[in-house]
Amino acid sequence: MNCPIAVRSKTPRVPHPTNRQRGFPVVLLAFTWLALSSPAHAVSPPPDGGYPGFNTAEGTSSLQSLTTGEGNTAIGDHALALNATGSSNTAIGVSALTGNVSGDHNTAVGAFALEHSKASGNTATGFEALFVNTTGFGNTATGGDALLNNDTGSNNTANGIEALGTNTAGSDNTASGAAALQNNTTGNDNTATGFQALLSNTTGPDNTATGFDALRFNTTGADNTANGFQALDSNTTGSENTAVGIFALASNTIGRNNTAEGSGALGNATAGSNNIAMGFNAGLNLKTGSNNIILGANVPGTASDANTIRIGKQGTQTKTFIAGIRGATVAGGVGVTVGTNGQLGVATSSARFKEAVKPMDKASETILALKPVTFRYKQELDPDKIPQFGLIAEEVARVDPDLVGKDEDGKINTVRYEAVNAMLLNEFLKEHAKVRELERQIQALTAALQKVSDRLELRNKARPQLVVNE
Repeated sequence: MNCPIAVRSKTPRVPHPTNRQRGFPVVLLAFTWLALSSPAHAVSPPPDGGYPGFNTAEGTSSLQSLTTGEGNTAIGDHALALNATGSSNTAIGVSALTGNVSGDHNTAVGAFALEHSKASGNTATGFEALFVNTTGFGNTATGGDALLNNDTGSNNTANGIEALGTNTAGSDNTASGAAALQNNTTGNDNTATGFQALLSNTTGPDNTATGFDALRFNTTGADNTANGFQALDSNTTGSENTAVGIFALASNTIGRNNTAEGSGALGNATAGSNNIAMGFNAGLNLKTGSNNIILGANVPGTASDANTIRIGKQGTQTKTFIAGIRGATVAGGVGVTVGTNGQLGVATSSARFKEAVKPMDKASETILALKPVTFRYKQELDPDKIPQFGLIAEEVARVDPDLVGKDEDGKINTVRYEAVNAMLLNEFLKEHAKVRELERQIQALTAALQKVSDRLELRNKARPQLVVNE
């Protein structure tokens, strides 16, 4: 440090030999003068130690421009070299806080840390940490090149080599891990924890990435949350996504408003939006479809799924309990059926879904061979042993295999009663037609008989009457 105040040397003067005769009083006077003289101050070149105003400087040109600043510590070549009025700064390392003039409460540890900063309240630990910072304040950078290019961004925290390294004006970001948020420039309010988390983010705000490569390729996407190894790894511009679990939503690029919880959940979905998948590998096969809900471990769905709800895995879950159905009345409702693949739905009867339509004719006569029975379900199925009425599926299959349903193992499981009902209707109509024909014949016969009766009556009236007189 070069100080404008000249000071005396601490080396005591030695009396000249020709003056020894002056004796003891002269020697005593000399010691008295030394004892009462002012303390020594810095000169150029400065000695080791402190300086006025609680300042400490060690190194060439360190704190050389100081005027009124107090409580500064500069250790290293050109550390705090331009600082004039700034106070309570600590700079340790070559050119640490070199450009600071009036900024206060900065801490720079490492060569070139905060070298160009003129602001206050920054902390930089590591080689070139916050190197370019000029007016950004309230930043904390720990690690080589952490917040390296930050210029005006404020209130950022970067822990790890190159963390937030490219950030220039983005504020209120937190990056923990090597290269976390490395390419962020103006994005605000992001949190990245883990190696290369939010690595490519440039302007996207309000993202949270926790885990190795989480949201690694996100650039402008906003309001995303990724927790887990490579969660939302490929996301670029998609927003409002939530991924929890390794590889969750790993392939999503532009899809929005997706929620994936579980390892591999929606792992191959690329552009679909408004999807919900919960469970290990839930929705793994989904590609671009939207508006899907997939719940359950190993419920992958299909690549073409859209507007689909899948709950549980066929063959794994064997019972379903849903409250609020039994006893609830629905006006105008229709029956729900279950497909062989487990899909729920209703049997549609619209002509727009049908082809090869023709009269049932004699095909319905099959049901005449069916044998209705009464029975009770076994104890484990129905503890109350309620009497039942129906058919035996195996017997029905022997009559008409098309009238039974099978389980996922191909075993006969149920009767297609809705088909039986349609066949019953056809047989009823056929019998009804016979009855109508019989009625027509009866009416014709009745009419004919009536005619015969009328003729006989006329003949009887026209025939002479014989009167017997006695």
